[in-house]
Amino acid sequence: NAGTWVTASAHIITAVVGSGVLSLAWAITQLGWVAGPVTLIIFSLITLFTSTLLADAYRHPDPVTGQRNYTYMDAVRAHLGGLKVRLCGLAQYANLVGVTVGYTITASMCMATICRSVRRKKCLHAEDNCHVSTTIYMIIFGSIQLILCQVPNFHKLSWISILAAVMSITYSFIGLGLSVAKVAAGAQLNEGAEATTTWPTVSEAHRLWKVFQAIGNIAFAYAYSTVLIEIQDTLKSSPAENKTMKRASFVGISTTTIFYLLCGCVGYAAFGEDAPGDLLSGFHQPLWLLNVANVSVTIHLIGAYQVFAQPIFSLVESSCRQRWPEVKFVTTDHQITIPFLGGTGFHVNCFRLVWRSAYVIVTTVLAMLLPFFNVFLALIGAASFWPLTVYFPIEMYIARAKLPKFSFSWMGLQALSLACLLVSLVAAAGSVEGLIQSLKVYHPFKN
Repeated sequence: NAGTWVTASAHIITAVVGSGVLSLAWAITQLGWVAGPVTLIIFSLITLFTSTLLADAYRHPDPVTGQRNYTYMDAVRAHLGGLKVRLCGLAQYANLVGVTVGYTITASMCMATICRSVRRKKCLHAEDNCHVSTTIYMIIFGSIQLILCQVPNFHKLSWISILAAVMSITYSFIGLGLSVAKVAAGAQLNEGAEATTTWPTVSEAHRLWKVFQAIGNIAFAYAYSTVLIEIQDTLKSSPAENKTMKRASFVGISTTTIFYLLCGCVGYAAFGEDAPGDLLSGFHQPLWLLNVANVSVTIHLIGAYQVFAQPIFSLVESSCRQRWPEVKFVTTDHQITIPFLGGTGFHVNCFRLVWRSAYVIVTTVLAMLLPFFNVFLALIGAASFWPLTVYFPIEMYIARAKLPKFSFSWMGLQALSLACLLVSLVAAAGSVEGLIQSLKVYHPFKN
């Protein structure tokens, strides 16, 4: 492996600065000027802290000279073992599937927005007259992934991650710039420490569900622990992988938190209580710049989909090779020569072709059935934050450091884990309530 902290940082930024950044203005609107930024910072610090713990779990028993763990599940198996390995696998891979579905939804929304602006400028101002279904764009996005998913492994995707990271910075800056322009043109900063201007018009219960859902959106914005071990596995061994990964985590999380604070707070300042769930959808001009932003989001999510899908592909394929080592359909690669490229060949594995194509098709269909941007992202964030970002990294550290029960360090770590569990539960409750409300008015394949 030849990865460095630069390529690892690019992978992290690709994984972290995804569609979640677009929902942060809405999330801060629900939480208010004080609670919103504070919540963002707290989530970033927790993620950075647990990422440091997780980086040391890549090797076992020693974080520098021990045996490598190539996946998150391998790390849990080496440090904890037993039932916790299965629970980790269930949480991790369910989250990865959810993220790929969420990215399909978001990318299709961006492509539909581009289509509306190209077809007719007034579409952005008259949605009812120029409705564009996202279904066809989900199919287009899925078709692109059908090709990219045949890249054999994670190590071949560094160029995609670097391109995707550049795209994420591009649309973040565009969203930020448009928000600043809107504030400068007359939007007023909301006064007071909390977002309460419109809350008296809605029920207390509805307000509380929105707050919970906002917390889930912020949790989703920091969901990258599921692929941290896989990213670390791309690094060269000198300097030590854990040292490089800690540096990359600091750079990646610090960079994304700055973007999050700027985009979320300035977006709230620009729109006030009317902040949209997708920040870019709140702007109507200039069309060319909005198109650039939506193209950037789409390109970024094309790469990010692969970052999150590759661990799933690797798990299924390695398991099948171990179980059926004599079945050529599973184990044999076929060399295919690509014309006009000087005899360059491409290795095709029949099982990989069928399985990965089936996975992309299934996630695309799921996205068509549940195209709810904010609610879906919040549910994924709520479901994955505690087990994958907090619980397992802490438990692996306790096991590795052999911390005695009820010692000061042990109680502090357990208190942090319990607090994050409660946060995930309330965020999940808000997301489920929002999903139920959305399903009441939704007609599958017509939106």
